Amino acid sequence: MSAPVVDGVRQSLASFRSERERDWKAFEDLITRAEKHSPKALTDEELLSLPVLYRSTLSALSVARATSLDNALIAYLESLCLRGYFYLYGARRGLIERIADFFVHDWPGAIRDLWRETLAAVALMVVGFVAGFRLVASDKTWYDAIIPADLAGGRGPDATAEWLRAGLYDGGDGYLSTFAAYLFTHNVEVSILAFALGFALAVPTVLLILMNGCILGAMFFVFWSKGLGYEFGGWLFIHGSTELFAICIAGAAGMRIGTRIAFPGSLSRMKAAAKAGRVAASAMVGVAIMLLAAGLLEGFGRQLITSDGLRYLIGGGFLALWLAYFYLLRAENPDGKA
Repeated sequence: MSAPVVDGVRQSLASFRSERERDWKAFEDLITRAEKHSPKALTDEELLSLPVLYRSTLSALSVARATSLDNALIAYLESLCLRGYFYLYGARRGLIERIADFFVHDWPGAIRDLWRETLAAVALMVVGFVAGFRLVASDKTWYDAIIPADLAGGRGPDATAEWLRAGLYDGGDGYLSTFAAYLFTHNVEVSILAFALGFALAVPTVLLILMNGCILGAMFFVFWSKGLGYEFGGWLFIHGSTELFAICIAGAAGMRIGTRIAFPGSLSRMKAAAKAGRVAASAMVGVAIMLLAAGLLEGFGRQLITSDGLRYLIGGGFLALWLAYFYLLRAENPDGKA
């Protein structure tokens, strides 16, 4: 490039800056102040000038792109215009509004989207429960194979009905409290793993849910065989209706990711997994909330409430509440869709 041409470009760039730089610098100053503080930091005149300065900056960007004046200047103007667009036209919501939107739309919407996988997870849990029950019923040695030895401690099918009954209502020697703590910790781990391992074509997720059902079935047989099935069911149901439902949802989230990776349809596997992951992530935040609620029910309700009927009533009430919240009560989104 000859010297006269270079000098012409420099003069053109200098002229461009001298004519327009004042506007975009003023726009940048207003946007920065508004972002750091709030619109209240600007006067009425400054607020009214924002869209005018934004259009002026857009015009400067258009000219800079058309004439290829300076790549650094173009990048600067693009960044400034993007900031201005999101500030002027983007949806700005506070933390409380975002939290409310999650509870009203995102969480129940994600659960409804996962209804097929949730049904499959519930079916797997039931199959595991029946398998664990029947295995221990056919051969008591299966109990030690299903329930960890350090947890069982020799307390299994051979335990007396009196000792088992005492554990349901007054803690006995602490075995049921130990089992409850183990079961809650185990269920939290199962929920996390069922979701996290879903990418492996959902196979580990299926096995985890089946195994969790087996543990429940094996333990239930011990009490059922001593005539305490109804009582143990109430002891478990007061918090299990929430806790086990949360596991099924976590399993559903993991299965959604695994099945989308295995059968991506018209999308690439990465895009299919990313799309499934957005739904699954919302569901898993809700799972954490449900497990927290289950932990409170287990830590307080199960200890303080000893009436079988009341235990079933509370557990059933929470289950009905979750079902109504997820599947029946549908609020409209801002776009008018349920």
